[in-house]
Amino acid sequence: MGTNANYQGRIEDDRLITGQGRYVADLPMANLAHAFVVRSPFAHGTLAPLDTSDAAAAVGVLAVYTAADLAKAGIGAFPCAVKFPRPDGAEAFPAERRVLASDRVRHLGEGVALIVAETRAQAQAAAELISIDVDEAPVAVSADAALAADAPLVWKEVPGNIAFHWKQGEFDAIGSTIAGAHHVARLKSHVTRVMANSMEPRGCMMAIGGDGRLVVYPSNQNPYPVRSGIANMLGMDQKDIQVVAGDVGGSFGMKSGCAPEDILVAFAVRQLGRPVRWISDRAEGFLSDDHGRDVLMTGELALDADGNFVALRVRSDINIGAYLSGRSLGLIGNYGGIAGVYRIGQIAAEAFGVHTHTQVTAPYRGAGRPEATYIIERLIDIAARETGADPFELRRRNAVPPEAMPYDTGFRFTYDCGEFEANMLEASTFADRPGFETRRAEAKSRGKLRGFGMSNPIEAAGGPYVAPASDQSKILMRADGSVDLFTGAMSVGQGTETMFSNMIAERLGLDVAQVRYHQGDTDMLPGGRGNGGSSSTGVGGSAIKITLDSLIVEGTKLAAEMLQAQPADIEFGEGAFSVAGGTSSVSMVEVAKLAEERQPEGLNASGKFDPPAVTFPNGCHMCEVEIDETTGVCEIINYSVVEDIGTVMNPVMARGQMHGGIAMGVGQALFETVTYDDESGQMVSGSFMDYTMPRADDLPANIQFKTRPVPTQVNPLGAKGIGEAGSVGSIAATINAVCDALGPLGIHHIEMPATPDKIWSAMQAAKA
Repeated sequence: MGTNANYQGRIEDDRLITGQGRYVADLPMANLAHAFVVRSPFAHGTLAPLDTSDAAAAVGVLAVYTAADLAKAGIGAFPCAVKFPRPDGAEAFPAERRVLASDRVRHLGEGVALIVAETRAQAQAAAELISIDVDEAPVAVSADAALAADAPLVWKEVPGNIAFHWKQGEFDAIGSTIAGAHHVARLKSHVTRVMANSMEPRGCMMAIGGDGRLVVYPSNQNPYPVRSGIANMLGMDQKDIQVVAGDVGGSFGMKSGCAPEDILVAFAVRQLGRPVRWISDRAEGFLSDDHGRDVLMTGELALDADGNFVALRVRSDINIGAYLSGRSLGLIGNYGGIAGVYRIGQIAAEAFGVHTHTQVTAPYRGAGRPEATYIIERLIDIAARETGADPFELRRRNAVPPEAMPYDTGFRFTYDCGEFEANMLEASTFADRPGFETRRAEAKSRGKLRGFGMSNPIEAAGGPYVAPASDQSKILMRADGSVDLFTGAMSVGQGTETMFSNMIAERLGLDVAQVRYHQGDTDMLPGGRGNGGSSSTGVGGSAIKITLDSLIVEGTKLAAEMLQAQPADIEFGEGAFSVAGGTSSVSMVEVAKLAEERQPEGLNASGKFDPPAVTFPNGCHMCEVEIDETTGVCEIINYSVVEDIGTVMNPVMARGQMHGGIAMGVGQALFETVTYDDESGQMVSGSFMDYTMPRADDLPANIQFKTRPVPTQVNPLGAKGIGEAGSVGSIAATINAVCDALGPLGIHHIEMPATPDKIWSAMQAAKA
């Protein structure tokens, strides 16, 4: 089931590429007002009371709201809910994110007022009439700067700007092991701050429905937290809110949870009694979208004389921005990935959450997994170079063998299955690793430095690791042969509609055109996990399989009645029920007709899947680059991946997910970074003129991709997930390739993004 051998294309593509998508900005609504958020042009300082009288009197303006208006309505800050300790042992200070700033701004672009007008242009024009007076104060925009002894504080209640300190492992014991090791590889490196830059910017539209409830149309990857967030912040009952998420043009973790703008629009709708829509533009998104990554990592990998990994110690300074919440903890939830696919004698790690005068950071495709893979995979390459070992063979020597499964890494994760060495061997053949030195020599004759890098990523999918979230679905089959699928999962561009619809059609013996797909409406199902954590197939798909099984059980009961047989004697296949060993049969459609005669919903079933554990997608990435010695321009020549995602439900869509993830990782490795000015806190990379997104010609025309399935027993499909796999492995593989290319010049490490200027400068310094 689910291999989709006859797959022709994504069901949703015709609708989306012909402009028939239902994004927030497309939705029609009578009497619609438009909201604009006034944002601070200063990064830090005391905010003087705002004079909004001129703006309120401007043409078309319906209302202007400030933090004072929210306070009168009893709307406070978002709850922090982080209970980790600070270094002094005290519980983390609840540095709660404000909906609008009141007496102090703590980062550039923080909202200070909301203007609602008849048109967006009128609201934006009125914003120019509000003078924002801030008594500016010094800023710290990087983790290093915020941890300095004389750093300005983001919160006076948080000494040293350290929001929390998390640690696990025997630090004294591992310190002794590292001190006595034959060789220790060391690295301090910054995993840069990046933007999600979804094709559809953030936005939401809300109205009071005919039944008096608040109806919310968000661009979000999970409608249920939006509903609960609005209810909690506005003191409403969840039953008085309906959230309907339609098409979502990309999310990547950034569009998860409830955002300040959601609360502002909900408040405005209830105040004005008419629909309101807010849509971010790209410039506003750079300032107000939650950012990703931004972790300063320090690692030590100790080896014995035979090249065995005996100890690993890692410190991570996480730039969480100005505020603290559960969304600040993405790295910690996936920190177990620092163990990689390797046997490591001892592991200890710690993480410091560091406040800075910047926008908050939150989960971004991989959410800590790429960072974890990056530190272990870079350390292995450094160890190989320093000891003269082959990076491939050093990894192979230390890989966990399949017979060791299930394998407890000794640091958070226990892997249920995997064949890591086999992935490496197949990838080596796939990428023609043995022929690389010949290609390197040929490139040298053309004035190019050729490098080969690899990584062995592994990740926890379908989490969170300690308590995996469930999903549910409902299926209705009609008398006309059509089927309605209601799923708690959420497609934000991955093609989930196609995959799930094909699952239904294959199992029930229908044409896929007979399946109607429904998502994103909180009135459809009691709950759902939405999208995130590479969970759509393993968790959402498993819920659908369970529901299909239940539907067939219900159909079997009716078929037995129609065929005058016992349910135990009924078999189902190819869209029909038949008596075992007999010739009598009835179609699924005939059964559905009988069901519909007896009850309004006809033949229907609901199902829920509670994952007993997470899954562990894993693979081997191999990247080959060429660097121009005269310009420093780096070109990716070949990229090859062998990935174990368990059961492959749809090979074409799996390839698409891998390509997208690789593009994001390569983008961070070579081009992308969010940059703030150290003195003023102003954003230096606030547009696509300054923030370099990867283009199609920055990647090889043919990314080679193979799957090597080792099905998991964690879910009924055997699927492990693939949504984040490309981004998890590609950053490390790309930087390793760049460093390998520069190695002959004596350059053993270069920080991401490895831009031409950075590479050229390093080459000039090395030659000098």
